[in-house]
Amino acid sequence: MRHIDTNETNRDETNRDETTAVTSDVVVRITDLAVHFGAAKAVDGVSLDVAPGEVVALVGESGSGKTTLIRAVQGLQPVTAGSIELPGGESRGRRRRPDVQMVFQDPTGALNPRQTIHEIVAEGLRIRRERGDETARVIEALGRAGLRPAERFLHRYPHEISGGQRQRVVIAGAMVMEPRLLLADEPVASLDASIRGEILALMRSLVDETGLAIVAVTHDLGLAWNIADRIAVMYLGRIVELGPAEEVLADPQHPYTRALLSVVPEMERMEQQILVGETPDPARIPTGCRFHPRCPVVASGEAARLGIEARCRGEDVVLTERSPAHSAACHATA
Repeated sequence: MRHIDTNETNRDETNRDETTAVTSDVVVRITDLAVHFGAAKAVDGVSLDVAPGEVVALVGESGSGKTTLIRAVQGLQPVTAGSIELPGGESRGRRRRPDVQMVFQDPTGALNPRQTIHEIVAEGLRIRRERGDETARVIEALGRAGLRPAERFLHRYPHEISGGQRQRVVIAGAMVMEPRLLLADEPVASLDASIRGEILALMRSLVDETGLAIVAVTHDLGLAWNIADRIAVMYLGRIVELGPAEEVLADPQHPYTRALLSVVPEMERMEQQILVGETPDPARIPTGCRFHPRCPVVASGEAARLGIEARCRGEDVVLTERSPAHSAACHATA
């Protein structure tokens, strides 16, 4: 999928939420998207296409803009500039888009304890006033989410099932709407380690069986290792590396990606890198490469030896293709 140059779009309109129809080979097209909270640039020029049947993992530390980005796609967060193109041309101002559904981190908090599983899963159908056999659709969605026999769960309440089953109910509530795009915000972070693999396998099977696309937010590259087709690494509101999962994991091009990978247990061959300090305040983004105050290449003196330290500290850097479909925003690997 072609990366869209962030310089292609004019940012002359503020406080808008623009959605238009896109072709069938793209589920969502995000172009030069910005989401600002006053001076804080939570998302600061992100462009990304997602295709049907694809899982894209948004990876990065807390504060990198991952959740703000998917909330904007879902219509829960107004955008400052740029555009979000979705299938069907959903109308501007409609907060919930049926073609796009969201799975939140905490399944317990996402479920109404006073509603039965049937009522929870059917809620979207009722809001949309969908016609047809509601119970049949709920049973189908529960079965697709791995809750079988589904009839056993219809009249239960969230407190009567396990954490993993609650997350399956959340997924069923999304899938009953037959979305083309599922946005998953840390979908397994609150689950026991023994359950995480099952939920990830479920999400992967939904993609393979239905052509659903998933954008999964995570701070854990291990999750991306298990489920993603592509990885987009975010830092301080921007994508700093984007490419096929295998390439990003095997040959990371950005120092930030290498630092994140160095603490993944599966990457035993990599020397662990400890990043200094916290992610900078998005209201005070550093000049030059926004990663340079924490960058091991700068801190070690390697940038100076390469003759690029002045550029790292003073010249902004954009995503540049390093190999087909694999891009990074780094002066050292340019």
